[in-house]
Amino acid sequence: MWRGDELEFVASVVVGVASLSKTLEDGRTQMVGLLLPSDFIGRPGREEIEFDVTATTDVTLCCFRRKPFEKMVEKTPHLSQRLMELALDELDAARDWMLLLGRKTAREKIATFLEMLMIRSRTDNIEGNRPDLALPLTREQIANYLGLTLETVSRQLNALKKDGVLEFTDRRNFTVRDIAKLQEATGDDADGGMIV
Repeated sequence: MWRGDELEFVASVVVGVASLSKTLEDGRTQMVGLLLPSDFIGRPGREEIEFDVTATTDVTLCCFRRKPFEKMVEKTPHLSQRLMELALDELDAARDWMLLLGRKTAREKIATFLEMLMIRSRTDNIEGNRPDLALPLTREQIANYLGLTLETVSRQLNALKKDGVLEFTDRRNFTVRDIAKLQEATGDDADGGMIV
């Protein structure tokens, strides 16, 4: 889907990952979000697509024609409520992302990104709390998404591997060997308590 095109369909991501991006008039492009399973594409009540949506892996969507879907939303209160919940979840995620881009170190950014993948991935490959995952983006795309350089992304992934947090089987597939260390590397205050 391309920004400015007519929004004929809305959809829910069933499988896979897609990126949301915006291109500026001078040609620069910024990735502004990822769509993971259960995320919704498009907005009822809007007639144009707001962002470019590009599959970064194989993606399966559950699509609905926009106009009949809007009528269904009007007649089905719990559907309208669910869409509002999704929108509020997106707002929370956007606020977390502002914190990540504005205040976190490179290591914290990479760890937060990997933790998000771990949490949002629907995988049955969790063996003894060690999830097997695949990077849905190239290292260059990760760098663009996190506001880092390609070299920094590679360095930080290698550091997490060296520290025993991750184990890579190839350039994209990895296992989180130590979830507690990954969460610690995010820099988030997990318990919300005061730092003394």
